[in-house]
Amino acid sequence: MDDHQNHQSVLNVDFPAAFVANGSSNDISVINLNTNKEHAKITLNGATYPHHIYINSDKSKLAVAITSSDLSAGHGDHGGHGSSVVGLKVQILNTKTGVIEKEIALNKMPHNAIFSPNGTELWFGQLDTTQSNVLVYNTSDWSLKNTIAVGKGLSEVTFSKSGSMVFATNTKDGTVSMIDAASKTLQKTIEVGLDPVGAWPGTDGNMYVDNEKSQTISVIEVSTGTVINTIPLGYKPGYVAQHQNGELWVSDATNGKALVYELSSGTWVEKQKIVTGADAHAIAFSVDGTKAYITNQGAGNVSVISTSNYSKIGDIVVGAKPNGIVLKP
Repeated sequence: MDDHQNHQSVLNVDFPAAFVANGSSNDISVINLNTNKEHAKITLNGATYPHHIYINSDKSKLAVAITSSDLSAGHGDHGGHGSSVVGLKVQILNTKTGVIEKEIALNKMPHNAIFSPNGTELWFGQLDTTQSNVLVYNTSDWSLKNTIAVGKGLSEVTFSKSGSMVFATNTKDGTVSMIDAASKTLQKTIEVGLDPVGAWPGTDGNMYVDNEKSQTISVIEVSTGTVINTIPLGYKPGYVAQHQNGELWVSDATNGKALVYELSSGTWVEKQKIVTGADAHAIAFSVDGTKAYITNQGAGNVSVISTSNYSKIGDIVVGAKPNGIVLKP
């Protein structure tokens, strides 16, 4: 246990909660999902620009990447070797108390940090414009287990729905690296669109890659590692999430909206536009699928949307430039 923990306020999050990474106010908002109001903010030991947040399988730990850089305008120009940026790290927090239990200091930028499905490993990237790497840590003792070379300008690292494959989006290369989760070996490098940021796991088992510059979604079939569909959008996507009913939700950061698509005869067609807030970003669905929670970086709030009729239930004020969100039932 680190000394700085003694100076943190200890919470008691014994209710269903959402945790939101506030990129500019440098904290984590805790939202009580029973009331849809902010309950508290978790300070981050002086860390700046937290970006994206993930929870482990037993819902006891959070992992947040500290980028020390404002990524709210997009990812096409992010990069550099990272050696001149100070304060880069990954923080592990307790979901009940909000206490930071571990910090892993880094010399290159992590875009996110994600737990393996069984919770025994933590995976995250180290961005480099020449050669990025994916790092795998043991969560039992926080020792480095593997280093896997991928492409240029690495952004998000994610798991497939089954947990068998890991996908690393190489923003500068326009590719996605597919890694076997068990052997930690690179299986394939998949060409997608320009400036891919995240490969998001769908409920249908496919991965959905948001290509910022191409303004498209590349659909990757995990079993073959091939792009089986490309969805033209006409706007810069911020995030992709698939509802349990099969609908695809995509955030439109430029216009402050979320768009809903449905698959019809093999083609994804637009079904609904939902006005959320300025610079709409991450999307998370409630466990029962009745609500969508969407962070609005420019508005400093989280929109709560009814998934049955696409109406806005309300907006929850959080910190400045909220990006990542994760729910704990």
